[in-house]
This record gives sequence, C-alpha cells and structure tokens, in this order.
Amino acid sequence: MTLAATEAPVGPDDVHRLKRHISWTGAFWVASGVPALVLFSIGGIAGTTGTVAFAIWAASMAMGFLQSFVYAEIAGLFPNKSGGASIYGAAAWVRYAKPIAPLSVWCNWFAWSPVLSLGSSIAAGYILTALAPDATSALRTWTLFTGSLGPVSFSFNAAFFIGAALMLLTFFIQHRGILGTASVQKYIGILVIVPLAIVGLVPLLTHGVNWANFTPFVPLAEAYKPEPGAWNIAGWTLVLGGMFIAAWSTYGFETAVCYTSEFKNPKTDTFKAIFYSGLLCIAFFVIVPFTFQSELGLTGMLETPVVDGSGVAAALAHMVGGGPLIENALVMLMILALLLCIMTAMAGSSRTLFQGSVDGWLPRYLSFVNHHGAPTNAMWTDLGFNLVLLAIACADATSFFFILAVSNCGYIIFNFLNLNAGWIHRIDNGHVDRPFKAPVAIIAIGTLFAFVNAVFMGAGAKVWNPMALWAGLITAAMIVPVFFYRHYVQDKGRFPDRMLEDLGVGSDGALGERKAGVLPYLTLAAGVATVLIANWVFQF
Repeated sequence: MTLAATEAPVGPDDVHRLKRHISWTGAFWVASGVPALVLFSIGGIAGTTGTVAFAIWAASMAMGFLQSFVYAEIAGLFPNKSGGASIYGAAAWVRYAKPIAPLSVWCNWFAWSPVLSLGSSIAAGYILTALAPDATSALRTWTLFTGSLGPVSFSFNAAFFIGAALMLLTFFIQHRGILGTASVQKYIGILVIVPLAIVGLVPLLTHGVNWANFTPFVPLAEAYKPEPGAWNIAGWTLVLGGMFIAAWSTYGFETAVCYTSEFKNPKTDTFKAIFYSGLLCIAFFVIVPFTFQSELGLTGMLETPVVDGSGVAAALAHMVGGGPLIENALVMLMILALLLCIMTAMAGSSRTLFQGSVDGWLPRYLSFVNHHGAPTNAMWTDLGFNLVLLAIACADATSFFFILAVSNCGYIIFNFLNLNAGWIHRIDNGHVDRPFKAPVAIIAIGTLFAFVNAVFMGAGAKVWNPMALWAGLITAAMIVPVFFYRHYVQDKGRFPDRMLEDLGVGSDGALGERKAGVLPYLTLAAGVATVLIANWVFQF
C-alpha cells in the first residue's frame, strides 16, 4: 500500500488523474455546504418528533463527529485516491467479498447525489415564492406534465425548470476543476455561514430561551399532530425515524476527505479538512435547531410550510425580525445556502463515481477528467440522474421525503460498511504507517455506532414512507449487475493495476491475505439481522 503523495504524471494516463491544487482549507470550503443541509429536514424532523427534535440533532451530530475520526484514519492510508470514505472502506472489504466493496461506493454515491435534486427543488420553491408570492398564481400552478410512478409522483412544473437551471449553473462552475470550485465556494460559504449564524444566535440574544417550547420532553403521539406521546414503542419509532433522517445531514461533513488525491499535502491536509469541517457542523447543527424550536414552539414547527420545507427560510427570517427588507435578504441568502449544498454534493459525488471507475467498480467511461482536472463524465452522469429525481422532488412533499429516505438507506449502509472498515484495516494493514491514527476506543465506538445506525434504518425508514426501507435495499442491490459487467465483462475478472498498487498487493491480481478470518462475514450477517429485527420490533 503506497503512502507516497506524488504529483500526477503528465501523459496518456493523465485522463485518469485529478490534480493536486488545494490544501485542507479548499476542502473545508467545498464541504461548507453541509451545514445548510439542516434546511432540508429541520421541518420534517420537528413535525415527526415534536419537542425531542433539538436533542435528536445534537445526538446525531455527536455521533457523526466521533465517527469521522475513523474516516480520517482510513483516508490517510490512500493519499492517491479521491472519492471519500466509501472508496477507502471498499479497499478493506474487497478481500472478503468482491460485491460488498462496490456496494459501499454505490451507496455513498446514491446517498449524496440526490442533494442536487432535493436542494434544487427547495431553492426553486423559494425563488418561485419570491417571484410570485400568491400560491394560486399562474407561475406557481403551471405544469407542463404530471404523472405518477409507483409510490411517488412527478411533475415538470416551473420549479423543475428553475431547479434544472441551478444544477446546470453548478456544473458550469465545477467544470473548471477543484481549485476554481473551492474559490467560488469560499465566497458563497462566507455569505451562507454568516446568515445561518445570525439566525442561530440573534434570537437567543434578543429574546432569550423559551424553555416552555422544550417541554414535555416526549415524542409526539402521532406524526404531524401536536398531542404529546410517551416513551413507548410508537414514540421510540418516531425518535429513531428522526435519528435516521438527521444522519443524512449531520454525518455529511465526511465529504471533506473526498479530495485526498487533490490535496497538496495529504498527510496533514486530510485530517485537518474533516476535523475543522466537523467543528463547523457541530456549531450549526446544534444551535440552529435549538433556536428554531425555542422561537417557533411545537405549534409553529407543525405548520405545513415548515414541515414540507417550503416555508423554512421564511420562518428562520421571521425569527430574526427586522422587517420585510431583512426578511427578503435572508431568504435570498438561504437560496445561496442551498446552492452551496448543491455544489458540495456534485463535487463529492462525482469524485466517488470517478474513483469507483478507476478502481474497477463502476463503468470505465466515468474515469475521464478534462484538462482542468474535473471528472466531467461523472458530473454529467450526476446531472442526468438528478434531472429524473428533480421531477419527482418537485411534485409534492411525500415524493420529496421518499427520495430523502431512500437515499439515506444508502447512506446508512455506507456508514455501516465503512465504520467496520476501520477495524478491518487495523487487522489487515496494521503494519502500514498512518498519518493519523485514531485511539482504539474510537475504533470500538465506531463499530458500535455502525449497528446503532442499522437500528435507525430498520426502525426509522418507515416513518418517512412505508416502502422506503425496501426501496432503499433494492436500489443498493442495483450495483451487483453494474459491478459484474465492469469486472467480469470489461475487465475479464481482473482489477486495474492501479487499484492493486494502492491496495499494496502488487499487480499479480492477488488481493492479499484475509487476516480477519470470518469476522467480516459475521459482521455482515449481524448487520442484516439488526436491520430486520429493528424493523419488526419498532412499529407505530
């Protein structure tokens, strides 16, 4: 396993190389869109869990921060890879079960990629509201075509076309490579972080904390209804549903290690990028939901525009006060926040596709990069996939949260595999020097959290849609024929030499000794059992 961080060579193989153009601060700014993910589900979590909502955000953020130290360690093992923790975790699983390794990559991608469509749909809704405040106006009600597809609807309405334009703008910015992307996101990030900080702090400083809005500290009796429930099976199911969907946002700063092969000095930049991104997220994922609940209370959080996300920006602006001018300014800055989310998602998810192709998991065409070092074929794939999802997300709130829940099933699977990759790498590659080595206690906590996350998925996915868990598992399984085509048809059963070189096993096709024995297989079986048991035990 090579730890040499060399400059990418120039030549015919350059189509397979990204460029070392940024330091950890560049990755920090690219990941600065993660705090704005709170806007995606703050209303939904409040609507399903009630007064417990703020504690769910805080607990989920604490879990995400502790888990990130595992990812920081395994990322340091592969300074020449991009694509994030799923790529580094896949290298641990490939010795034990070939299809499990690409499952990690695939699940991470279809978890992150929908941020493009979901963020664009919310931003488009805000833009439409600014252009036509009347919900019955011709612009707000116009649609070219609508229909249904299984459990969801789709609509080619005004929000769809505005959202598509936002995604194309993101593509244009990122077409210039990671250095240009980081530069643009730095300035947008500053514009976003400042208003989010204002929204989180100013109401507390001016109005104080309304402690009555945090009692009684019990989940709702029923989702989206104000009656308090109890800490029974039904109540815990709603809480686990909240933890399930919060993870999609609070764990997201791990995207800061997607750019390891683009760091000038990956030995030091990798840990700094994820650590400082984590600190930024702790501040916003704890303070903003706390202030949100303190100001709005249970009744305000259960209002339909807040629950479905369309009125979250306006609600946050009202919390600050200052009249229509300040409110409109904050709403526009929230639109920028969503644009920042979209840019973060495309940058990370496209590199996951790129590295997955380079390592032999995904089709070869995804490994192309342009002369700026941008993985454009992967970016086009992201764009096309999300245009389909955008039509669904723009239809109604039910379809929006269905996409969110399905994508988060992939995210939980990815986290399960990669948290366990921490100890697998310790066993199989314990001799390899690590730029950052997490304490043994953190590796153990990460392993425990892998199963806690499995409980969240098994118990909580149904809170958002009764079909979400099964749709998520089916989507995850789609990688099997894709991988089989690449590995056995395109590559004739042999992994690319570059992947084997990074794995540290030479180029003879062997994947190395399985020092962990049957433990990885037992872990997989235990994970599946945990999901199924949690799904059976926790009911409404």
